[in-house]
Amino acid sequence: MTHHALKYLPHWVAISLAALLTLGSPISTAASTDPASSGTAPAQTGDPSLQVDALLEMAAAYQALGQQRNALAVLRKAQPLAESLDDPARRAAVLGALGKTLWLTGATDEAHRELERSITLARQANAPQIAAASLNHLGNLYADQGNVRAARTAYEDSLKLARQAQDPALVATVLINTARLAVKAGDSRTTETRLTEAARQVQALPDSRDKAFHLLAIGQLRRSLPSAAQRAQATQDFAAAAALARTLNDQRSLSYALGYQAQLQQDAGRSAEALALYRQAVFAAQQADAPELLYRWQWPIGRLLRQQGDPDSAILAYQQTVDHLQAIRPDFAPGQTGHADSFRASVGDAFTELADLLLQRAAHQPTAAAREADLRAARDTMEALKTAEVRDYFRDECVALLQSRTVALDRPPAHTAILYPILLPDRLALLLSTSHGLQQIAVSVDRDTLTGVVREFRRYLEKRTSREYLPLAQQLYGWLIRPLQSELDARQIETLVIVPDDPLRTIPLAALHDGQDFLIRRYAIATTPGLTLTDLRPIQRHRIQPLLNGLTQAVQGFPALEYVQGELDAIHAVYGGKVLENEAFRIANVQQELKETPYSIVHVASHGQFASDVRNTFLLTFDDKLTLDRLERFMALGQYRDQPVELLTLSACQTAAGDDRAALGLAGIAVKAGARSALATLWFINDQATSLLVTEFYRQLQKPDLSKAQALQQAQLWLLADRRYQHPGYWAPFLLIGNWL
Repeated sequence: MTHHALKYLPHWVAISLAALLTLGSPISTAASTDPASSGTAPAQTGDPSLQVDALLEMAAAYQALGQQRNALAVLRKAQPLAESLDDPARRAAVLGALGKTLWLTGATDEAHRELERSITLARQANAPQIAAASLNHLGNLYADQGNVRAARTAYEDSLKLARQAQDPALVATVLINTARLAVKAGDSRTTETRLTEAARQVQALPDSRDKAFHLLAIGQLRRSLPSAAQRAQATQDFAAAAALARTLNDQRSLSYALGYQAQLQQDAGRSAEALALYRQAVFAAQQADAPELLYRWQWPIGRLLRQQGDPDSAILAYQQTVDHLQAIRPDFAPGQTGHADSFRASVGDAFTELADLLLQRAAHQPTAAAREADLRAARDTMEALKTAEVRDYFRDECVALLQSRTVALDRPPAHTAILYPILLPDRLALLLSTSHGLQQIAVSVDRDTLTGVVREFRRYLEKRTSREYLPLAQQLYGWLIRPLQSELDARQIETLVIVPDDPLRTIPLAALHDGQDFLIRRYAIATTPGLTLTDLRPIQRHRIQPLLNGLTQAVQGFPALEYVQGELDAIHAVYGGKVLENEAFRIANVQQELKETPYSIVHVASHGQFASDVRNTFLLTFDDKLTLDRLERFMALGQYRDQPVELLTLSACQTAAGDDRAALGLAGIAVKAGARSALATLWFINDQATSLLVTEFYRQLQKPDLSKAQALQQAQLWLLADRRYQHPGYWAPFLLIGNWL
């Protein structure tokens, strides 16, 4: 193996320590310089081998800055160059780096394939160092998936090869990973043994950033152990890392070392000492220009200041935390998992804690203007979180395109109210916006209790042979609507727009019950994933031109939808338009139609599935599964797409009960597809009931004095009047998403 094929290994191997330093939080360890200016620029040499090496160095530098997507783009360029070489070791190294990066960005299946290919090639090339590194990454992937046995095997194989290659840094890396696995299993003895061995390897390393990060990783694992002696040793590890970082003038490593020392002080209840160290860590991160570190230390600063009774300073620290999280969100990989839901799961509390502080301060503001300013700030904070969730679910920047077209909605139109529930650990905060302003109502129900009732309500709604849902419908009404009822009545509200949070996305609020009747009887109801994600221009009814797509036949293992034929015929009789049915409803035909004709309505009467992972979300066509990425591309094809599709209707889709991620995908479908609004269902319904309701919705939509939300309300009430379909399981799961006008 050549010198050039070896030189980049310390960077992409050592980056695996990212998974270790906070027992699951990402930290990069390669060079912190600008990737574009570090090393040899690929374009400066005609030697493909040197180009591959330079691209690998650049990818490692991007990863050090937390820019996983940029790293992936660089490695995609390196791959064909490496494939063109008669150098299996280099190809193995590129595949290993690519596999690790794919894992970090959430593409675990592809990551697994590339890592396996890397290991095979490296073994064939007798390159134990590369094989060991790829086995280590594979072990990380398995550990992340909870496959402990496979992870342990991969790590042990990696350790043997790393020792064979006489690479102490890699040996230490794998030992730390096996210790981390033992921590998760609660095996303190194995953890201590592995860390002791890893520490001996690290002591033999020359002074470098990699050595500092090994010390930090060992210290963080020791901090997690119950032994006081191990925690004392962690203090020494962090102090040694800080001293080394100062010697190297490495502000990034110093920031970590100071931040981890602060955590130890906080663990011991020494708040003042912890606060001082966190502030030093912030200063070092600022010196390193490392926003991915700043949020880590500003967040606990905010928490400590809140505990000390300084809400104004705490709010400032939280606001800085949130600002930095938004800046790094595209490359955020909390927990080193790459999971699409990790942003909300790992750092969503920073947003809700800030919103909580703002809401509390608003309640004590002396003037109405100050009170409303804090309420708007709280709402904007939650909007930022919701926007990040939608972006991360769809794994693209479709949100930015929509937000460039939307106009801020300071106050809704007359007779319309926007309900913004915020689920907090100890209470439910209801923000109600009307044409008269914004107000807050606090409800004494904690997040866990509310979530439990929501889950149970959804489960009973789908049991269309019982009325077990009713007590829960009334309980939820008491929490979500009754506290607002007098204000809604005073403002003569006719349309209620919900911006649901987390579990509330999984249920239809139309089915809430006041003891006398369903909520749909009082209000037309719409939902939106966020106010900044809603294009509020009204539908141009004189220009309605639908593309009607549907399946009546059983295809690809899905059952026939016998009532789709009547549904398509009835809509066509009212609006005309193009019909693609059964064999005509093929991917290529949909693409061609959307490219050539400015359809204002796209109607899909077919099976659809919304899953936690957007890659498993699809609409069924005759010949394939139409993914949301494809749908977005098709709907953006035509020359008329500066005018978005007015309405996307999905009349046979479903999401799993209790799956908040899948419901998020449904809530964001209009945003993703580039449509102003969508009509879709939370679960699969009797296709005759679906056909009846959707057809009636389109009839009502012809009336110029009805909004889309009101057209849906009339259709739901019409179906509710049919004795066969009085159960809300038939009519309630239809949601109007996005623009309700």
